[in-house]
Amino acid sequence: MKNRKIDKVKRIALVAHDNRKKVLVEWSRFNKVILEKHLLWATGTTGALLEKEVGLKVTSLVSGPLGGDSQIGAMITEAKLDFLFFFWDPLAAQPHDTDVKALLRLAVLWNIPMACNRATADFLISSSLMDGEYTRQIIDYSNHYNRPIAG
Repeated sequence: MKNRKIDKVKRIALVAHDNRKKVLVEWSRFNKVILEKHLLWATGTTGALLEKEVGLKVTSLVSGPLGGDSQIGAMITEAKLDFLFFFWDPLAAQPHDTDVKALLRLAVLWNIPMACNRATADFLISSSLMDGEYTRQIIDYSNHYNRPIAG
């Protein structure tokens, strides 16, 4: 196992599918005081909405279907993000479903705290661990890289 420290100021990604943007905006408005203490990234449209509707300072990436989910996934693998709040729509097919699945997989793989709905997001953001440092454990994948390739 490897340890990776999450600082007091968290680096948080905020993502929402179209049918969940309103929920994320309402949740962010309710939690604005907490979110303002942290560094925020979001996919394009979601970031613009959070800035306009909630008044949060957000670094916006490109839209999810244009690669924003992949950008966030890359940030996770590069240890540039600590949290993922991804309000995804389980009832709507997405043109970039493979990117969505890849992002969820990377968050689990790198042991990133993640909420995919408002109830889980409420529990995460209200946790006493949000106010301080935390050390998360990551599986050491070095053996995976060193294994022989079949064929």
